[in-house]
Amino acid sequence: MDFLRKVEAGIKEAHSNITDLVSGPEEEKHSHTHPGHECVDIHPDHHRNNRYGSFAPQTTGNVKWYVDGCSYFWAVSEAIESARESIYILDWWLSPELYLRRPPAANEKYRLDNLLKAAAERGVSVKVIVYKEVQAALTLNSAHTRQRLESLHNNISVFRHPDHTPTGYNLAKDLSESFKNFSLSAASVSKASVDTLKAIYGTSDGMVLFWAHHEKLCVIDERVAFMGGLDMCFGRWDTTSHPLADAHPGNLDATVFPGQDYGNARIYDFDKIEEWEKNKLDRTRSSRMGWTDVSISLNGPITGSLIHHFKDRWNYLFKEKYSKKNPGRYAKFDRILPPGGESGHHSWRDPNALLDSVHGRMSRGLSQWTGHENRRERSRSREGGASTSIQLVRSSTKWSSGLPTEHSIADAYIDAITKAEHFVYIENQFFITATSDKQRPVSNKIGAAIVDRILRAHRAAEDFLIIIVIPAVPGFPGDLKSDGALGTRAIMEFQYFSINRGGHSILEKLREGGVTDPSRYISFYNLRNYDRINTSSTMAEAERASGVSYERARKEYDNAVGAGDRLGEPVTRGGDQYQRYQQAAARVEDRTWDTISSSYMSGGPDLASIPWHGAPEAEMDAFVSEELYVHSKLLIADDRLVICGSANINDRSQLGSHDSEIAVVIEEQGTVDSRMNGRPRAVGKFAASLRRYISRKHLGLLPDQRCDRPEGRNWSSVEAGPNEYDWGSEADALVRDPLDPAFRRLWAGTARVNTEVFSRAFHVVPNDKVRTWEDYDSFFSKHFSIPGVEEKKDGAAAAAGKKTEYGHVVASEFPGGVRELKEWLGRVRGTLVEMPLGFLADVDDIAKEGVGLNGLTMELYT
Repeated sequence: MDFLRKVEAGIKEAHSNITDLVSGPEEEKHSHTHPGHECVDIHPDHHRNNRYGSFAPQTTGNVKWYVDGCSYFWAVSEAIESARESIYILDWWLSPELYLRRPPAANEKYRLDNLLKAAAERGVSVKVIVYKEVQAALTLNSAHTRQRLESLHNNISVFRHPDHTPTGYNLAKDLSESFKNFSLSAASVSKASVDTLKAIYGTSDGMVLFWAHHEKLCVIDERVAFMGGLDMCFGRWDTTSHPLADAHPGNLDATVFPGQDYGNARIYDFDKIEEWEKNKLDRTRSSRMGWTDVSISLNGPITGSLIHHFKDRWNYLFKEKYSKKNPGRYAKFDRILPPGGESGHHSWRDPNALLDSVHGRMSRGLSQWTGHENRRERSRSREGGASTSIQLVRSSTKWSSGLPTEHSIADAYIDAITKAEHFVYIENQFFITATSDKQRPVSNKIGAAIVDRILRAHRAAEDFLIIIVIPAVPGFPGDLKSDGALGTRAIMEFQYFSINRGGHSILEKLREGGVTDPSRYISFYNLRNYDRINTSSTMAEAERASGVSYERARKEYDNAVGAGDRLGEPVTRGGDQYQRYQQAAARVEDRTWDTISSSYMSGGPDLASIPWHGAPEAEMDAFVSEELYVHSKLLIADDRLVICGSANINDRSQLGSHDSEIAVVIEEQGTVDSRMNGRPRAVGKFAASLRRYISRKHLGLLPDQRCDRPEGRNWSSVEAGPNEYDWGSEADALVRDPLDPAFRRLWAGTARVNTEVFSRAFHVVPNDKVRTWEDYDSFFSKHFSIPGVEEKKDGAAAAAGKKTEYGHVVASEFPGGVRELKEWLGRVRGTLVEMPLGFLADVDDIAKEGVGLNGLTMELYT
């Protein structure tokens, strides 16, 4: 979604032309995604046979969750290593140089390209489909992904889609000779014609290809699948402790985030990702940005739906493009068994026939659970005491799959909210939705379902609660007032219009319906954390002894482990600067911790006890903070139902006619005795353990997670058995009942304290203290300089050197020095903070600061 930040304002054509340009045919963009409205009449017959209008029926299987990338990618690496027949991958972005295990120095065989090459060499067929980006708007470089992977072995094939081909317009004439270096900045877009933009993006079936393939899926040997919110690309790997610092002055081989994988897009966006040295972020000065996400692995009958989806996509692309490109290089799947049909891309009739036929020929389709507990669970399921229903849902349409529009993900979200009895937990990268048709251009009605469900509870005097966790800043520029942040401000404005502003938002509709205190039923939160960069005296001593700067030695180390090296060819570790620095560092005492992220987790140390070697002022300057970026696409209802996949809560993901997405709906009968709203209630093991684990993580009730210490079978695929979870522990009891007043006090109180600490120490924005742009200047702008952001030519540039670097402590807030700072930071527990619903509330239109929005950008940002 990074291109949203770059497509910035200025198209002057009439809104009617813009609407046609973006939306294409009217029937492709409809708002039939709200309660009580049936729209099967405009969808194919096979949609009518299945719940939610999905192409796939309800089925069964086993499922396992992973919170954050460390455990998930470890499990994926095990599965790829075990592959003997086939590997299928769908990704928005795939980085061949991604390390699935850390630290890289000890895990070079687990770099993704190395794993896939080894699999191909043992005869495994590797098929990859990635989104083909517009190069002027995104830096994904899918061409590099294809070239790198296909150069490894003939058993690896990579398809890219869609082709953004010129449609008869003269790009060179419209954009002059500068087109080669053209990027979709505010200035260039405002000067480009609509025809030029059509030419850049290309069209398919009358639809301009502004939309993306956003699915994330990996299927191994047609027996086990991995899916959710995580692409296998730079910037996604993280532990549940989310360290922000990665400077290791005592040993460069301890580096966890090599090359461009150490990223903070709020400072510098990815640039030329095929070249490791293009990472401009100085990790001795700037923190990374943490990334929180949820993914799952599945096996059993549900894999049949996922296999069908992948093969259908593959054959569609083969027919459209790759049967003609490099003839003989690629092959289609000879036989896809659709529901009820012997053959044929579109012949769906009996939805269950596909699963029966596919799994009849999958000798390894169902794994056997191991251990006494697992045998007991199977026995209980056979006896009818417990069962898990799983259904694949998706967003797809003609441009993305060659199929009529399907928006079964939106239907599943609305149904889950409407039918929830007690509690809904939502974690998502975006929250853009509508309560009525008056919120154009937003069309999806998840917001309407939320309002309807809460009003129903209010009128019946029922306790009901919805908790929503989204990023503080849904886009990435650090300075929200800059022209480069127009896209981010637009998204934020649409989110505030969805939540509490504009006349038709959720909170406004609830008040209109008689709910005087909406926080009784619904609340919104963000995530944030802090760390300390190890720039202690050890670094200076090693630099003096070696004659080499830490950053130069670190870059040479990155090149050695191939972190984004241009051709991926082996580089002998031991460059001169790396070796000199390492030899000197080995003779220097190093007792300063490389990260202190454990301090806000369960059992973590008191900040005052963590050693630092160097001046107190240097330690003060070493503390950093950043938003913890929420990328999950998750809904949990009543600890019994889970929706997990790739879809955001916005029109792009939900309408079906825009981005392509997949998700699964997992429903469990009661398998664990629990409590809900103070009363006994049986809940699902999968849903309850996932919701409780996430709650504990945000509240700091989980221990620090080390990247090199696998935590039992939670770091393996579902084939190793279900998740391990400490049912009945003291921490578990604290989060067991989300409607318990004690839990609500713990949740809200933790968020309140964390919010106050981060506001004072780091002057973070968004912030409720900032209601106008004048407030923004006095609270944020006057304190911070941001690398890469050009200062306005009004004298501020001269004063920039006196400012605090972005993300660091505002030292003037702590007259007691670093000791006082540590006392404050020591109050932080976990990463939960309040969402500042009052941020820029007194600004008429926060997206119009700088360059104004128009119909095109409005469609893109929703």
